[in-house]
Amino acid sequence: MPDPLIYYRKPPRLLPLYARALAPKKIKDKGGISLPSVTAELIGASTDNETLTRYEAVCGFQPGIRVPATWPHVMAFPLQLKLLTDKRFPLPLLGLVHLRNTITQHRPIGRGEILDLRVRLGTQESTSRGLEFDLITEAYSAGQLVWEESSINLFRGSETESTTTKKSPPPDLEHYPNTVSINAPEPTGRRYAGVSGDRNPIHMHAVSARAFGFPKAIAHGMWSKARALAILEQQKDWRPGPVRISCQFKKPLLLPGTAQLNWRTGGSGWDFQLLNAQGNAPHLSGHIEWL
Repeated sequence: MPDPLIYYRKPPRLLPLYARALAPKKIKDKGGISLPSVTAELIGASTDNETLTRYEAVCGFQPGIRVPATWPHVMAFPLQLKLLTDKRFPLPLLGLVHLRNTITQHRPIGRGEILDLRVRLGTQESTSRGLEFDLITEAYSAGQLVWEESSINLFRGSETESTTTKKSPPPDLEHYPNTVSINAPEPTGRRYAGVSGDRNPIHMHAVSARAFGFPKAIAHGMWSKARALAILEQQKDWRPGPVRISCQFKKPLLLPGTAQLNWRTGGSGWDFQLLNAQGNAPHLSGHIEWL
């Protein structure tokens, strides 16, 4: 396995990485793609940096002595981008689709706590839609694993799914007993990009989003997950402690737009979904499990 890319206290700068992301990358053999074993690490990163307060405001979290469970994802984003733009990574960054995300927080993380972050490429699988691969992020405190994340991404294949294949209809949408409305103003993508570093053109402006086939800019999937979590944490039955928060990303949330956060509580965990304004199609669906 190659030696990891190691950074101390400060992550790699994003601007050069975006320059790499925009550079064209040819895929020589789509049928024989093999992802490399590459790792990037950030040693000695403080959880309380200059953007945390702004992140909490953008996503709706209540500031406190602990950081949001989604915050280490943002801290590790430069490492993730470093791997996905590495010359050994064979796929183009633009066009990758974030399908699923699972965060496991083994214990609450304190504001100002020092973490060591590690990002690596995980397993890959050829599916009818293309190549799916896992981007794994881990956070350690004093050598102990306190937080981890699995992000499943898709690189679409041009010949992996027949256009004549008849798709089965989606299952009936179940509605849960609790619902609140969420407003996503037009600048939401730019505001989240400003605190997360994720400046994918599909999130920034309608003009740049149309170049990728979207009629308007769309909200970041991780903003939608964080916004939902910020609301759920404020419910009276919420329990702090070790927790796993998983979700699947569905239909894009166009900006500006409104959505419905719909959820149910239970002894085995909570189910939640972010629905469109009409309540008949999901933007994401997820599950919360206390460990």
